[in-house]
Amino acid sequence: MTLSADEAARFATLLEEHQETLVAAWTDQVASSLRGRLSHAELQRQTSELRRGFQQAMAGSAPDLGVEAAGELRAQLAELSSTRARQGFSATETAVSVFAFKDAVLPILAGSGQTDDTTKLRDYAAISSFVDEAALFTFDSYVRVREELIADQAEQLLELSTPVVKLWEGVVAVPLVGTLDSARAQVVMERLLQTLVETGSPYAIIDITGVPAVDTQVAQHILKTVVAARLMGADCIISGIRPQIAQTIVALGIEFGDIATKSSLADALRYVLAQATRKGR
Repeated sequence: MTLSADEAARFATLLEEHQETLVAAWTDQVASSLRGRLSHAELQRQTSELRRGFQQAMAGSAPDLGVEAAGELRAQLAELSSTRARQGFSATETAVSVFAFKDAVLPILAGSGQTDDTTKLRDYAAISSFVDEAALFTFDSYVRVREELIADQAEQLLELSTPVVKLWEGVVAVPLVGTLDSARAQVVMERLLQTLVETGSPYAIIDITGVPAVDTQVAQHILKTVVAARLMGADCIISGIRPQIAQTIVALGIEFGDIATKSSLADALRYVLAQATRKGR
């Protein structure tokens, strides 16, 4: 059920004439649902802008979120979703802020001068349908923003979990902690190669003490990183080969070839320093 263009224009006029009452009631409804997590002034600003957006969307044609007249309303709903997502509000709390428009507008329709209750009910049903469409748009916008935030946070955590540190002049190390999957292995490789370029280090230690288990896939990731570092002119040493990991590597038949391996980071550093001294580096 939708309003005709004339009916929508009449309703837009009601929103203009009763804007103060509507904004006050709407703000109170939203404030109650958010339990004081936003200031009353901020909520009043948001509901006032949304009221204007709804009014403009209905002033020129039958209410439809896809028409040009609803452009400002779409922008306001997208901004509301983005702001609430970044502030830590839930999708439900965000959508309820739009749904609350129904409760706020009901008294205005009831006192609009229409004597026919059937007409009032039909108008309210049509307006409710439009508000539902706006709330769903808000929900979808919220989900997209949250997905972007989660992806950005995951990338940041991935970078933080793969530091490349300088242990000695000409020696850098990558202390790995946790599971080494394809995405993380790519980050490890990129950060290590970048550090080798920046420092000109001839030695790199890949420490897997914090890796809980080494399987064929993890070993392949490590070997690819070693090969990439060698192409940059750096010798790689793998440290943190605990007895359990050594047994697993043997059982899986994984071959590290001529890559030096040590049981601890300290042993690896001593080995590198001895190699550097022997080569006069």
